[in-house]
Amino acid sequence: MKKLILLCFVWQAAWCATAQPHEFEVYDNGLIYSEQTMDQLTHIVDSLNLSYQSCDLNQTYYSKQQTVGHLIHLDEGKVKAALKDMEAGIPLDEFLKKYPQAEVQRGVLILRHQYVNSKAEEVVAVNHFDLQSDYGFRIVSHDASLYEKDVQDTWLPKYYKKTSYSEESVTAFYFPTNFSSTPIPHQYAMMIGYADCLIDTTSGKMHENAEYGSYKRLPARWRNLSDRRQLALLEDMRNTRVVGSCSQDSSPRYHAFNMALLSAETAQWDVFLKAHLDIMNDRFERVTDGSYAWGQRNTYIGELEQLNIQVLDLLIGISFRLENPAQNHYFGSIGRLGRALAETQDRADIEAAMLSIVSDPELDDYNRMLFYFLFLNYNYHLDGEQDQQENQQRLDEAVATLPAYLQEGLAKN
Repeated sequence: MKKLILLCFVWQAAWCATAQPHEFEVYDNGLIYSEQTMDQLTHIVDSLNLSYQSCDLNQTYYSKQQTVGHLIHLDEGKVKAALKDMEAGIPLDEFLKKYPQAEVQRGVLILRHQYVNSKAEEVVAVNHFDLQSDYGFRIVSHDASLYEKDVQDTWLPKYYKKTSYSEESVTAFYFPTNFSSTPIPHQYAMMIGYADCLIDTTSGKMHENAEYGSYKRLPARWRNLSDRRQLALLEDMRNTRVVGSCSQDSSPRYHAFNMALLSAETAQWDVFLKAHLDIMNDRFERVTDGSYAWGQRNTYIGELEQLNIQVLDLLIGISFRLENPAQNHYFGSIGRLGRALAETQDRADIEAAMLSIVSDPELDDYNRMLFYFLFLNYNYHLDGEQDQQENQQRLDEAVATLPAYLQEGLAKN
């Protein structure tokens, strides 16, 4: 731990001493990739466009499992008795009469999903999509049957023992209806399919057996190396996971940037796009990551807009959350993508697309809310208070089309 703290101090001191207006070199073309690299990427994209036309863009995707339920919390009185009543399936109204001191949050969006945790255990998570914060109530269960269970009119409680800091308590979900997953409308499924096709989900940026290691700079004259040597360097990077020691440690981003350069030079489009998207979404491991450092990490959407690809379809496609994504499907960061889209050349198109998605009653509530927050992030990063105010009014009009429970939840903000 002391070593990590020292490393962080050294990185921060070095960054402060050598701070530059750009984290990567910017060339005369205004991009972080040279004219030579952009020409190479353009050639790759043009040669691949025919194969994109053969992609199956008619896949059916489904929303994440979701339902509207209630959140109940009790931290006084007969807590253990209340827990037993929940486990016995007491009706909600009867419970509230019996325990009037219980706090109730009615009409909340609840999600359910299954995943493998860091211990290689298959678990099921049920969580409240909190509209006021990033810290919604969450229960993780090792009972795999919970994923398929019909939970209508049942409870899912979590008991907290008394400690020196807090009294005993119980917090629980109550489900008036079961979870459901609905098809993603075709026009959005096309964007998801396009993103999968463009990114190439048959492989990942990193190899599965990649090990943790340190960042290494590219050789001084790496462009003069043979194709074989460049590919060997790229393979070495794909086998090395670089972790940032602290917020100011940019080595994971430099590692991805070097992968992007090498993959562009060696015509490895699938690796290039994943590496560039990782830089855009800031998808890297760090020991610590303070928000004060986020602003220094740019998104570089302009580099993609110079290529012959549908950037808006790509970024919208990776913003949806799905129950049945393709293996290696790329999920974008709502916060980072909002910032990236604020720098797009096609603001009118992206604004119309996001607002249309928020307003679409055929789309599931969870994805509609994700695009609500995507638009909020986008609007926050725009220059110009007048534009922001006008956009907020348009967003308010879209919110008026949401189900009542979501409108009420957002009104509390």
